[in-house]
Amino acid sequence: MNFFVHQNIVIHHLKIDGISNSSVCQIGSAGIIKPLSQLYNTGCFTEPAPPAGPVPRREREEFVPLVPLVEPTR
Repeated sequence: MNFFVHQNIVIHHLKIDGISNSSVCQIGSAGIIKPLSQLYNTGCFTEPAPPAGPVPRREREEFVPLVPLVEPTR
């Protein structure tokens, strides 16, 4: 059985609050979305990372971006 879907999609505003490694953003229809997860050791690490500790004082200072950012409106 074949399905033919004709769509006309107009997006005026798209807001995505968060994204992670397993996020999917689909607009329109798809026959099959197959999950795929690939992990790569691009840094050629050979042992686990050391446990996380407290952040050094110099990194706790407030981050000031080089480009002024505007708070989003709700």
